[in-house]
Amino acid sequence: MKLQGVFPILATTFHDDGSLDLESQARLTAYLLESGAHGLGVLGNASEGYTLDAAERRRIFEVVRREAGARAPLVVSTGATGTEVAVRQSREAEDMGADALMVLPPYLLKPDGDGLLCYFEAISKAVTIPIMVQDAPLLTQVAMPAALLARMGRQIERVAYAKVEAPPTAPKVSAVLQQAESRLTVFGGLNGNFLIEEVQRGARGVMPASDMTRQFVAVWERLEAGDTPCAWQIFTRLLPLIRFELQPGLGVSAVKHNLAACGVIASPQVRSPTGSLDAEGLRELEALRRL
Repeated sequence: MKLQGVFPILATTFHDDGSLDLESQARLTAYLLESGAHGLGVLGNASEGYTLDAAERRRIFEVVRREAGARAPLVVSTGATGTEVAVRQSREAEDMGADALMVLPPYLLKPDGDGLLCYFEAISKAVTIPIMVQDAPLLTQVAMPAALLARMGRQIERVAYAKVEAPPTAPKVSAVLQQAESRLTVFGGLNGNFLIEEVQRGARGVMPASDMTRQFVAVWERLEAGDTPCAWQIFTRLLPLIRFELQPGLGVSAVKHNLAACGVIASPQVRSPTGSLDAEGLRELEALRRL
């Protein structure tokens, strides 16, 4: 099964006291699939995966897997600061039913190109499902040039996807695809900010936040039908909210407030160190929802 399309990153839902809200988690999963998502990203950065312990990660994944069933593939984030931990998390994710892995490079001690090849090779040898290399230097401060990503696709057995989030993303999509010799499928991220340009250059998917899935699917479907002007019309209406949600540290809060406002989740609670919108920010967000 080849992954393609709109794969929203599933927000992790909490009660007001910060504990897991698994009922809202199941409801959100169902909502995203009913909105047309082609698959789901689970436990990623926009999921506040960095705030979850191992037991919580398992509980969330079990709920999402049960709710999704066979309706859509699940791409689970398993990158870690140490190779052995990343290998263990990746193997556990596959054992629980992940369809693919999205893996950040080590971001504390930042390895060079050879070190990155060893890291992803170790994960590849431990699993039997595809790996998506997450190229997110704004977060990790780890540079992965197009040539390195392409080399991973050519040389590492399970590396089949790259999520390009290194601005400017569209030229990098072109560079990766030109050098990968058809061995990599490229997805975009950064909340779909350059979705149309990336798809026009050969990207086959996008992984935005989980509050505009229906609209992103509409854009995707128009692009697939060859109706680029209509895709731009839909996309342009999304841009103010996309832009607002790209604020570092506050985007997750905005997404959750949007989901809570339409009754999908019970609470917009985030976990520290994720930031919360202040009163003025909430008024700004509400104004964008009315556009």
